[in-house]
Amino acid sequence: MNETDYVIEIKNLTKKFDTYTAVDSLTFSIPKGVIFGFLGPNGSGKSTTIRMICGVLTPTSGEGKVLGYELKNNTEEIKSKIGYMSQKFSLYEDLIIEENLNFYGEIYSLPKSKLKDRVEEIITMLHLEEKRGFLSKNLSGGWKQRLALGCAIIHKPELLILDEPTAGVDPVARREFWMQIKDLLNDGITVLATTHYMDEASICDIICFIYEGKLVVIDSPENLYKLHNTNNLEDIFISYVKNLSHKNVISSFTQLTGQNNREGDKT
Repeated sequence: MNETDYVIEIKNLTKKFDTYTAVDSLTFSIPKGVIFGFLGPNGSGKSTTIRMICGVLTPTSGEGKVLGYELKNNTEEIKSKIGYMSQKFSLYEDLIIEENLNFYGEIYSLPKSKLKDRVEEIITMLHLEEKRGFLSKNLSGGWKQRLALGCAIIHKPELLILDEPTAGVDPVARREFWMQIKDLLNDGITVLATTHYMDEASICDIICFIYEGKLVVIDSPENLYKLHNTNNLEDIFISYVKNLSHKNVISSFTQLTGQNNREGDKT
């Protein structure tokens, strides 16, 4: 694959906070047009890596390119061409849906002649018509999620970064969200996503697992299934955590169910 086919390329990317190393010599590349699952337990360095990729944090060492722009020298260009959505709803709750979309469109310097049509396009795409006049603070978690996605893609970014975007929403909203993300791939967008839901991770084209800031494995879900002789990504995730942390983690929740049943039989 040619260099220009990669949306993100990082090499030996490192971030230290005083004596603590949050990200330790990460190296990976993300090809264009894929969903890249960035996995790891809490505190593994995922958010720190994303903040460096977004140009918010300066790496301590290492190098990288995002959409062809150097991480250390072109942060403003990178910020203008990516979309970012986190688990925390960060939109303006005293604005209605349409006003939030207009506000973010103006932040990304969309011309007024194009912004109106783009807002309507987003409202239709994400099925926000029936809620367009609602204040954001009055929306449920699923509707807030749709609005946050709309604001993240209002400027048609080439790269969309999702940092645990479905945390706290119901299973129906989660599935609808990922259907929308799949549709965006048809528009040529590339997605980097972190999640703790392994059913979501299973639809990624590539999975990168990190632990304590270090790369553990990077591969497709299919290859990981073959390597570990299972079709359950959660079991694979747990096995990595057990081996790396030496923690005694239960193999499945059925163990707890069986334990509860046995305790009930004793009473």
